[in-house]
Amino acid sequence: MSAFAKQIRPYVQAELAAAFEAERQGDQHLAFRRLERAHVLSQGATIEHLRVHGHMLRFALQKGLVREALGQIPRLLLAAPLSLVGLIPTGNTGGSNVSGLRPMPVPADLQQIIDGALARSG
Repeated sequence: MSAFAKQIRPYVQAELAAAFEAERQGDQHLAFRRLERAHVLSQGATIEHLRVHGHMLRFALQKGLVREALGQIPRLLLAAPLSLVGLIPTGNTGGSNVSGLRPMPVPADLQQIIDGALARSG
């Protein structure tokens, strides 16, 4: 596991935990939004990135979201190779509602977390 992955993992895990809690409380929109935030954080760490896509696929399957589930399968297959060659678009939220290759703005709070993890891993 890379130094960055070790630094970013607790933040990814916190977003995943928040997603599970929102899901438990019946707020599916917030649950998926938290999965998207975890995705943005995970993009620089291949294993974390795959883990988040796995959670997105699980969520879609449990909720019967066929389009989302079908969109997560290629993302899961391509996340590792694209990560390894540096072709992951920064800020992409990871859901099937956006192109997997589209860069997006990173929310300021997440950018601070990413910058801090990069500095500590550096």
